[in-house]
Amino acid sequence: MNREKSQKAYCEALRYIPGGVNSPVRALRNVGETPLFIQKAKGCRLTDIDGNHFTDFCLSWGVFILGHGASTVNKAVKSAIANGTSYGIPSLPETELARLVNQYIPSMEKTRFVNSGTEAVMSAIRLARGYTGRNTIVKFDGCYHGHADHLLVSAGSGVANLGNSSSAGVPDGFVSYTVSIPFNDKDAVKRLFDERGLDIAAVIVEPVPANMGVILPQDDFLQYLREITARNGALLIFDEVITGFRLSTGGAQKIFGITPDLTTVGKIVGGGFPAAAFGGRADIMSLLAPDGPVYQAGTLSGNPVAMSAGIATLNQLSTDDFYTELNGKSEMFVEKLKQSISGKDITLNYIGNMFTLFFTPEKVCSFEDAKKSDQQRFARFFRYMLSNGFYISPSQFEANFISVAHSRRELDRFAGIAGKFRE
Repeated sequence: MNREKSQKAYCEALRYIPGGVNSPVRALRNVGETPLFIQKAKGCRLTDIDGNHFTDFCLSWGVFILGHGASTVNKAVKSAIANGTSYGIPSLPETELARLVNQYIPSMEKTRFVNSGTEAVMSAIRLARGYTGRNTIVKFDGCYHGHADHLLVSAGSGVANLGNSSSAGVPDGFVSYTVSIPFNDKDAVKRLFDERGLDIAAVIVEPVPANMGVILPQDDFLQYLREITARNGALLIFDEVITGFRLSTGGAQKIFGITPDLTTVGKIVGGGFPAAAFGGRADIMSLLAPDGPVYQAGTLSGNPVAMSAGIATLNQLSTDDFYTELNGKSEMFVEKLKQSISGKDITLNYIGNMFTLFFTPEKVCSFEDAKKSDQQRFARFFRYMLSNGFYISPSQFEANFISVAHSRRELDRFAGIAGKFRE
C-alpha cells in the first residue's frame, strides 16, 4: 500500500501543527503508524490522498450514523449555506433542532447548543454547581468527558495512552473538587456518598462508556446512581455525547429506562458539523444566562449550517425501522465476529451498533479491566486491518461504529479478515 503522499503531508504538517495533528489520537503513534491524510469520504468509505480506499469503522468517532455524505444532509447544508453561514443572532433552525431533541429525549426539557462535547459537559457541570450550591463532581475511572481542566482525572481515550492520570498544565486546585471512582462499583459510590454526600453537586457518567472501549453497565448500576443522587440532593448527568442518537433516538437513557437531570449530546446531533448540546429539567436550565446567574456563551453556538445538518440527520433516524434494521445488521455482524475471533484471547464488548475488541481473554467491566489489554497486540491488529483496507478507531480504548452505509458484505469481510489475524 503506497502512502507516500500522506507521509509527505505529515512531514509538512509537523512544521506548523503540534504533532502534525489537531487531536492527539489522529497521530496514530500508539499503533506504530503515521497519519492517513483523507481526501474524501462517502458512505462507509474513506479515500486518502494516495488513492487508497478504507472501509471506515471509526466514522469520525461515531458521528456518521448515516454514513459519510448522506444526500439528505448534504442537501440541507447546501440550502443553509446559500442563506449565510453564521449570524450571531437567533435563527429558526436552532428552535427546530431543540424541539426535535426534546421530542426524542424528553428529559432534555430545555436545550442549549454549543460547539463541542467538551463545551457541553463543561457547561453542564457549571450549571449543576450553580443549581446545587455545591462543588464536588463525581466521575468514573476511564470515562472521558472532554479536555476541560477539572475533568482530566483518570480519563480514558487519548489520555489513557499518555500514561498519566491527568495532563501537564492542570493545577492541582483545578481537580481538587473532582473525584474519580471505578465504574460499575456500587460499593465505591455508596462509600463516597456516605463520606461526602452533602458536598456532591453531581455525578457524571457515560451510561455506556466508550472512551475506555465499550463497557456495559452491570446489573442496576445506572438505577443505583439515579437513586443515590436523588436521595442526597445531587444531580445525575448523563454524558451521551457518543450514545445520544447512536443507540436509539432517545439514547442510552431510553434503552435503560433512566431519567437523568442533565444530559449532554454531541457527534450525531450536529450531522457532521461542530455542534453539541446540554439540556435537562426546565427548572435547572432556567439558571442559565440570560434568565439566571450561570453564565455560558458562544459566538458560533447554534450555527445555522450545523443546526440544519442536525435536523436533517435526526429526521432520518425517526423512521420506525431505522434502528431495527441497523441494529439487526449489527447483531448479525457481531455473531460472525464472535465466531471468527473464538480462541484468540480477544474479548468482544458491544451494544447496538457499537463494539470494541479488547486484546485480553478476561471479561472487561471497568477501566482496570480494559488496561489489562495487550496494547501491542492491538497495534499489530490495527496495522493488519489497515493493510487489508479497514480503518478502525486507532486506540485500544475507543469504540468502533457501524452505520447504515455498511453493507453486510463489508461487515462479513471484516469479520472474516479479523479471524485470520496472526501474531
